[in-house]
Amino acid sequence: MIDWLAFVIVAGASLVSAIVVVGLYSLGLRLLTTGGRIPLVDPAEFTGAITVLTPKRAAKIAKRTRKAAAANPLTDSQKRIAIAAGYACFVLCAGAGLYGVYLVIPALHR
Repeated sequence: MIDWLAFVIVAGASLVSAIVVVGLYSLGLRLLTTGGRIPLVDPAEFTGAITVLTPKRAAKIAKRTRKAAAANPLTDSQKRIAIAAGYACFVLCAGAGLYGVYLVIPALHR
């Protein structure tokens, strides 16, 4: 017989933990981009071939990155705090993942 209460508890815990991990990861990305680590990359088509970045294209991407960084209204100390908080969010995500592995592997509980 299925213990439905236990099933609902596990389903709810899984849903909440997934929301927390995805939220922390998203917040970490947002804080890193706010802090000045702007990941501007041209969209690529996945053709199975190796894509070579030409110097002209690299200069164009670097120019876009500098332009986006200049438009950031934060002070240098605020940028450093945002970057540190972004990395802290990633550490919390990794910790949540490791804790999940700890819970799943019974040999670690002994």
